[in-house]
Amino acid sequence: MLSLSKSLLLSLSLSIFPSMELVHSATFPCKQKLLIAVTIATSLLTIIPLLYPLLEDPNFFLKQQPPSQSSIINLENGVVTSHDSCDIFSGEWVPNPEAPYYTNTTCWAIHEHQNCMKFGRPDTDFIKWKWKPYGCEDGLPVFDPVRFLEIVRGKTMAFVGDSVSRNHMQSLICLLSQVEYPMDASVKNDDYFKRWTYETYNFTIAAFWTPHLVKSKEPDQTQPKHIDIFDLYLDEADESWTADIGDFDFVIISSGHWHYRPSVYYENRTITGCHYCQLPNITDLTMFYGYRKAFRTAFKAILESESFKGVMYLRSFAPSHFEGGLWNEGGDCLRKQPYRSNETQDETTMKLHKIQLEEFWRAEEEAKKKGKRLRLLDTTQAMWLRPDGHPSRYGHIPEANVTLYNDCVHWCLPGPIDNLNDFLLAMLKREEDKGLLAQVRMLS
Repeated sequence: MLSLSKSLLLSLSLSIFPSMELVHSATFPCKQKLLIAVTIATSLLTIIPLLYPLLEDPNFFLKQQPPSQSSIINLENGVVTSHDSCDIFSGEWVPNPEAPYYTNTTCWAIHEHQNCMKFGRPDTDFIKWKWKPYGCEDGLPVFDPVRFLEIVRGKTMAFVGDSVSRNHMQSLICLLSQVEYPMDASVKNDDYFKRWTYETYNFTIAAFWTPHLVKSKEPDQTQPKHIDIFDLYLDEADESWTADIGDFDFVIISSGHWHYRPSVYYENRTITGCHYCQLPNITDLTMFYGYRKAFRTAFKAILESESFKGVMYLRSFAPSHFEGGLWNEGGDCLRKQPYRSNETQDETTMKLHKIQLEEFWRAEEEAKKKGKRLRLLDTTQAMWLRPDGHPSRYGHIPEANVTLYNDCVHWCLPGPIDNLNDFLLAMLKREEDKGLLAQVRMLS
């Protein structure tokens, strides 16, 4: 390779200076020959040092070739807009015949309960859509796994939340499987706290299980089933995630569906109320009170963390789509097409989304004063329009004895939740364009 590089340099010098042959021509006077020779020598002495690093690295020319795309499913080419005036979260779903970009047979990371194809879901149209923002010249390109991995090279990313947060992370693993499979790098023998490392890119992702974001105590299983009430300590962030976030460049937090469950609320270790607890002498403050307090506490923990130097993303609420009854009353989700963009959200989803936005904006103002970085992945509207993307009965065998028989909370893989990573990549690209990418750990 060294001799090849020298040959390339020689060819380059001859192509740049074809007049070298003229030095030996008898038609030129001696002074002219001398002038030409001096000029060429000076030029070569200038350009060769600039190209000398090529000789020191025999793989230089090979490194300039783009990564092989032969094993990657064909993706759209496009550049994510870097203009903040373009609201990528406002738009509609449009057909995408190129999807999906992985299957349940090519990705091992799909949780059984979201493996809709394995359990016989007969329709496939629900996976052939993509999000099209209104008024964005460049649109929102579908996820490019090579580009994503290059942006996050040498970095860490945490998904903090409930099982939908884990659903989101598994979608990311499946999309990245077109390039590389990660290695298990877990520090705990606990499926709720998994870590995966992409060794080629020195990129680690982790899941932190914390369904309420705040400290919680599960119901006592020795008590009668009807006393199925959580204790939530609304002013105490869950240390299972706050203790470790200092190790991460990007932290994506989310929470929602567990707040529907009956709960007793504690503040300053004193009962202040509850949500649907039906206990004597305790005021029902509704789930909205607890939801707001939980996010306020979570944001406060991030803002006051001395160890966290990265970027926090709030991924807004991903609604469920039960129709014909509640989850435990025969409700189901049987639609096979997205909603139209003008169909409004249900009242509960709108309230939860509004609370998240209000608490985020409140925290964002404080973050600016502290030099912290908070970002919003406002995906609620996009996910609300996808009642067709849930497993329903296709997350288990027909005779299975499961609590959530018709699952209208989680999302099929592949499916609409893959598009959350289109949004995530777009946001990371904006950070990169501004030179604001987080870098917490030292590159090894």
